[in-house]
Amino acid sequence: MRRRDVKAKKSLGQHFLKDKGVAQRIADTVDIVSDLPVLEIGPGTGALTEHLVVKGRDLRVVELDRESIAYLHEHFPMLRDSRIIEGDFLQMDLAQLFAGKPFVLTGNYPYNISSQIFFKMLDYRDQIPCCTGMIQREVALRLCSAPGNRDYGILSVLLQAWYDTEYLFTVDENAFAPPPKVKSAVVRFTRNKVAELGCDERLFRRVVKTTFNQRRKMLRGSIKPLLAQLDNERTNGVDVPDHTVFLNALYLTQRPEQLSVQDFICLTNDVEAHYLAK
Repeated sequence: MRRRDVKAKKSLGQHFLKDKGVAQRIADTVDIVSDLPVLEIGPGTGALTEHLVVKGRDLRVVELDRESIAYLHEHFPMLRDSRIIEGDFLQMDLAQLFAGKPFVLTGNYPYNISSQIFFKMLDYRDQIPCCTGMIQREVALRLCSAPGNRDYGILSVLLQAWYDTEYLFTVDENAFAPPPKVKSAVVRFTRNKVAELGCDERLFRRVVKTTFNQRRKMLRGSIKPLLAQLDNERTNGVDVPDHTVFLNALYLTQRPEQLSVQDFICLTNDVEAHYLAK
């Protein structure tokens, strides 16, 4: 089977990397953590894989496309011994990989599920100290954006709470076959030293998601849907607390993109304290 015989599937968000120089640069991003195994997502026909296998790392690849899997088995015999995993990364139990040891995540990520990949990574953040790879440029800008920027959003906050994010370099459309309609970018996320956020993590996620769902509003307006949900969950609609004083806090005149991760942690604790005081 030849590489050109494997067709990119639009339904899987596939754009096969053909530029060997770019593939080498992406592969080299994993060297920042040189002593850990590597999991590659969506290897396709192995453009990135061929630069990873020569590093002598414990490498496994996970692929959903059967044509690509057949190609990998034929051209990467060193990976045949259960190192080519046929399946959906989003459905995998990552705690079972590499005997539970930490590992580096990398890949030319399918554009249609890249955000979902990073949400899953957050669930396994203590097992994934480093993540590198290529995604759409606009998504990369969002993930690495600082507060006050229009690209700053839900995943920016949730990711930066646990990882240091780096935008490494931009990749032109012509590096792929077929070429996507947008530019791509290579990023690296390195686990920071935060062990605990200092707030209820589930509530933190809800605060971030709820406020950004109405990002053009001031926080005092965008937080109201969450307060209504908490009223039902915590009081069953009986003795609903008065939110007037809470919503009149001066910092709630800001919009969500103006808040840092630490600001969102403080807001989460303020919401929690508001209910505990009732």
